Amino acid sequence: MINMVSDIFAPVEADFERANALILNQLHSRVPLVETIGKYIVESGGKRMRPLLVLLISRALQATSAAARRTESDDFSVGGELFPQRVGLATVIEFLHTATLLHDDVVDDSGMRRGRATANARWNNASSVLVGDFLYSRSFELMVTLGNLEVMAILAGATNVIAEGEVLQLTNVRNPNLSEADYRRVIHAKTAMLFQAAAQAAAVLAGASAAMQSELRDFGSDLGMAFQLIDDVLDYAGDAEKIGKNVGDDLAEGKVTLPLIEAMRRAPPDDVQIIRKAIRSGGVEDMSEVMRIVNDTAALDHVRTLAQNYADAAEARLEGLADSAARRALRSLCHLAVSRDA
Repeated sequence: MINMVSDIFAPVEADFERANALILNQLHSRVPLVETIGKYIVESGGKRMRPLLVLLISRALQATSAAARRTESDDFSVGGELFPQRVGLATVIEFLHTATLLHDDVVDDSGMRRGRATANARWNNASSVLVGDFLYSRSFELMVTLGNLEVMAILAGATNVIAEGEVLQLTNVRNPNLSEADYRRVIHAKTAMLFQAAAQAAAVLAGASAAMQSELRDFGSDLGMAFQLIDDVLDYAGDAEKIGKNVGDDLAEGKVTLPLIEAMRRAPPDDVQIIRKAIRSGGVEDMSEVMRIVNDTAALDHVRTLAQNYADAAEARLEGLADSAARRALRSLCHLAVSRDA
């Protein structure tokens, strides 16, 4: 697993370092608490999968088409320093993602993320929400600096969909009647949408053809769906130390995810009622019984299979790219999405 991760990052190592530098640079604020909370969440050990996706797609397209090759005119200036546009886009994507995490943790009243206290637990809800707003606005400032209206339209639309997904999930908290179709709508909006937008915006910025933009947009969507499905599996089958949060958090928060939906579809009536009661009440008092039912029905195997199907579909969408280290890394990213344990 370690080798796979290092192999994925290798083709864009220099770009990734520059993106990290720009991320930290753009956290500056005249208000010290903004920088403190921003750095706390940004430096908390996240996978940075979404900005990585931007950088790998940009490099893969450079290897595929001379028309997508970078020139010095692609650079943009931040604080007197030049950065490639792909690095700017990667930073925008990371800020959008980080803002959603800050807001999510407040909405969910979460106390732990990535193995340590959430920002709202360490400071307070109001500060977390407002710093999330700061990161949203800073990301749009960077978008303006990039100067690509099509990219701005993609990302502005994505932020709307993500917010709608949050509200849709909120309206279905402790709802044991949530359908699989509505569950997929939620995870596409909350998770897959930003993967999709990152991939599509990277293709637009690189000057890819309309057909390639469409393929890479769908690649991002499929990859994001696979990624979230495995996240939902790990909430029932993961190691708390590895995943950086408590196992069973989704159930404790009254969130209905596919492992529960599938378990209720397969379980006998008495066991279905146990799950429905646990969803309505929240908390983890019935967690051991719910885990028994989820395991007895092999619901997690079903969700893993579905995630693999999405990952396979994502990998197939890379066929139009020329062979390169970046394309191979994107394929490995599809494998990692479903094989990871954290």
